Amino acid sequence: MTLARLLFVRHGQTDYNAEGRMQGHLDSHLTELGLNQARAIGPTLAEQGPNLLISSDLSRAARTADEIGQACGLPVKLDPRLRETDLGEWQGLTVAEVGERWPGALDTWRADSSWAPPGGESRVTVAARAIPLVDELEREYAADPPTTVLLCSHGGVIAALVCALLGFDPVHWTAIGGLENACWASLRRRQRPGSKWRLTGYNLGVDR
Repeated sequence: MTLARLLFVRHGQTDYNAEGRMQGHLDSHLTELGLNQARAIGPTLAEQGPNLLISSDLSRAARTADEIGQACGLPVKLDPRLRETDLGEWQGLTVAEVGERWPGALDTWRADSSWAPPGGESRVTVAARAIPLVDELEREYAADPPTTVLLCSHGGVIAALVCALLGFDPVHWTAIGGLENACWASLRRRQRPGSKWRLTGYNLGVDR
């Protein structure tokens, strides 16, 4: 068997989330609510039986992964390829501030997965940097029993990666929104020709 299941979880609420600011590669931190969210989701994810836990190296994801790892009995491996979308000049700004400085640009960004904020990354670029991690996992576990890997990351990265793994045309990627804080998604390997993966859950959470 091989890599049989991928679980994706978004970090808990951050100070920037609470203020309505765009984070990107900025290293924001979990609020008390965000830390509690991470602790609450841990037992639920432990029930899914992950064999490996990998996190973005940004502290909001890594801290969330630490809490989840305690519940799952797993160490956390950090990988910068799971970082959030680089939002370039938009990082640290509120949505209102971006709208004032770049009129119409937010609508373009939300509608076109190939469009990037000034100095930043597009969704397509984000998926292209994250997909090699999944490829490496497939090779590493090719001869192993069915393996479940849990990836702790960010809303934009998870949405882009899920769309890419499902084989969606980038034209349609914007139909999949980002996960809410401390919510998770699940992909299972398909045993038939075509796309390797099947979506089995999205935006799941302890209160859902």
